Amino acid sequence: MNEEGRLVLAGAPIGQAADASPRLKAALESADVIAAEDTRRLHRLAADLGASVHGRVVSYYDANESRRAAELLTELQAGSEVLIITDAGMPGVSDPGYRLVRLAVDAGVRVTALPGPSAVTTALALSGLPFDRFCFEGFPPRKAGERSRRLAQLAAEPRTMVFFEAPHRLAATLAAMAEALGADRPAAVCRELTKTYEEVRRGGLAELAAWAASGVRGEITVVVAGAEPASGTADIEDLVAEVRRLETEGVSRKQAIVDVAKAAGTPKRTLYDAVHRQG
Repeated sequence: MNEEGRLVLAGAPIGQAADASPRLKAALESADVIAAEDTRRLHRLAADLGASVHGRVVSYYDANESRRAAELLTELQAGSEVLIITDAGMPGVSDPGYRLVRLAVDAGVRVTALPGPSAVTTALALSGLPFDRFCFEGFPPRKAGERSRRLAQLAAEPRTMVFFEAPHRLAATLAAMAEALGADRPAAVCRELTKTYEEVRRGGLAELAAWAASGVRGEITVVVAGAEPASGTADIEDLVAEVRRLETEGVSRKQAIVDVAKAAGTPKRTLYDAVHRQG
């Protein structure tokens, strides 16, 4: 143990153990405590890397994250080096990790990371879609109604979007995306990234939904193009008037500007300045 504890977020390979860095092997061997999403996968990865794990290994997954995070903070405050590793990718990205990071930061414990392969950036690179700007949306809601509402909120999102999805829900999700975002909206379904049966399927959302209807297996990442800029520029005076109308209905000015600008495809700052010029 050290005088000061340290929390290490370890990025795990998303398919090929050979993608792991030498630093990950060294960290697995030196950590006092390893919090693993799946302890069996952790031991398998260590064996593949030829790493000898000397620290205590504990499970750290969704169902026990809140309780275990408090226990691990105690270890950190006692001077231990605690390493978090999930089944694949970086802890905290649709996986356990955030709660302990927040606790550690609030307690003044040092937090660092060992970067590694990412399904998000790998899928973006292979998608053939623009990714100079993108957003990560995680897993869409499982319930159809909630999923449709969430996707409707993203209809005007100009950035390329990245989603994770379970294979048995993929067809329904792509169909919902086609309805909310447009049947021809360009997208890519990336399956089994870096693994033997890696596949990237590109096309419009409706076309991809039809393809997925026959069944798809493996780990899935979906990349969807952002909305095209609205054709033409809405008259700024009309937009200001719409903001005023929403304000009379009880919507805050800030929220009204956000909503109107998004719907019109106008920069928020442009509309904000116009509204405030008029007082």
